[in-house]
Amino acid sequence: MYPGFISHWRRERCGDRRAAMGYGGGGRSREWEYRMAGEDDPGAYGFAGGSFGVRRPLRFLAYKLELDEKQVAELARILDEIKTERAQAAVDHRRAISVFADAIEGDAFDESKAKSGADLRLESANRLRGAVLSALGRLHKLLDGEQRARLAYLIRTGTLSI
Repeated sequence: MYPGFISHWRRERCGDRRAAMGYGGGGRSREWEYRMAGEDDPGAYGFAGGSFGVRRPLRFLAYKLELDEKQVAELARILDEIKTERAQAAVDHRRAISVFADAIEGDAFDESKAKSGADLRLESANRLRGAVLSALGRLHKLLDGEQRARLAYLIRTGTLSI
C-alpha cells in the first residue's frame, strides 16, 4: 500500500475513533471529499454521469418519481433508446472529426470533405434531437401529473440533465 494512503485507509476504517486514538488529522469531512471529487451537492454523490445526467438514471428516476413496475419497464425502454442514439451520435462525432482531419491533412484544403463532415454532424444532431423529443413525449404520456411535476423540478434544478 502507498504510504500516503494509510492515513486515509485508517480514517475510513476506524471512523471517528481514529482522532481519539491519536492517529491525528480527523478534520476532513465527507463534504470535503465530495467537493474534491467534483460534486457540488453531497446528496447527489453517486448519481453523476450517464445518459440522463445521472449514473443510474432508471433507478434514480424510479425512486424519485415513485414509479410502479409497469412505468419502470417502459422507462427502461425509453432510456435504452436514448442511450443507443447517443452512442451512435458519439460514433458520428468521431467520424466527422476524422473527416475534418482528412480535409486539413492534404496540401490544399479539401472543402468537399469538410462539408461532408459538417453534414454528418448535422444529420447526427437532428437524429438525436428527434430521439430526445420522442422520449420526452413518451415520458409525458407515461407519468401522471404529480410525477411530471417532480420530473420538471429535477430537470429545472439541474439534478437531472437531458
